[in-house]
Amino acid sequence: MPLDEDKYPAETGRRRFVKGVVGSAALSSVGVGGAAAVDATTDAAGEGGGTTPFVAVENTGGPAPRGMPIIPIEIDGGEISGHWPEYDEDAGAAVETDFGGSGIDYSSQWFQYCGIQSTAAIYPQSDRNNTFLNDTGSFSWQGEYESGKPLTVDMFEDYQDWGNGIGDSGIGKPASVVWRTNSDGKNGAPVQIIRSVEVEKMANGEGEYADLPGSVQSFVSEATDQGFIAWLNKCTHFCCVPGFKTQSGSANFGAANDIYCQCHQSVYDPFSPVQSTFVALPRPPKTE
Repeated sequence: MPLDEDKYPAETGRRRFVKGVVGSAALSSVGVGGAAAVDATTDAAGEGGGTTPFVAVENTGGPAPRGMPIIPIEIDGGEISGHWPEYDEDAGAAVETDFGGSGIDYSSQWFQYCGIQSTAAIYPQSDRNNTFLNDTGSFSWQGEYESGKPLTVDMFEDYQDWGNGIGDSGIGKPASVVWRTNSDGKNGAPVQIIRSVEVEKMANGEGEYADLPGSVQSFVSEATDQGFIAWLNKCTHFCCVPGFKTQSGSANFGAANDIYCQCHQSVYDPFSPVQSTFVALPRPPKTE
């Protein structure tokens, strides 16, 4: 086999990943498996971390061990932001206890994995921009708007009909954004957001969503708005960047209407919120 020949079948969607992202994926493995060791070298104790309950979009297939954490939505004057809780000195994290009366504590520790815990974006006391900023890399429709500008509700007016040839149209309109950037609009965390009728039903506990556990239902009702749901877009398997309707090959894995990670075929259901637990990695000392 020639050295430059792709060893993966086209239907996996892995060609672009293998040729362009392997190096960063290898680095990401340090964030998953070696972050504790790295932190131990630079700071023996680290900050925060530990067993953390959280609410996620459910992992339904592939090797990912758990879902990706949901980010509560705030809409003000049409601009869409991700809610960031107040810093709690006793907890050593940004925490909103009993979020929306759900009985679930929303915490900055939800996002302490895959190396994200080492960034200023997730440092609980960082003064950052919580507005979701347009990132034109994943969906052609976002190219109609300036990169780095706030995401607004009116960009999603066609969400009940939108489609891009992957899976079914009308399931939801997605966007890729950056969250908690610095004053220059840089160094934010990768997030994906969807506006969908299914999210509206979820928030109201209608139809199949009437069976959601009460605490999860209460959380989702408070964490979504006008049909929008958002999550930290880092695959919990190997820290790759998955996507909702970003890979045509997702259909071969039954994931055309789900969030699909082309790197190792992990699948997440954006319309299946679940409460789970994981061990949040410790944060290095603040550097910004």
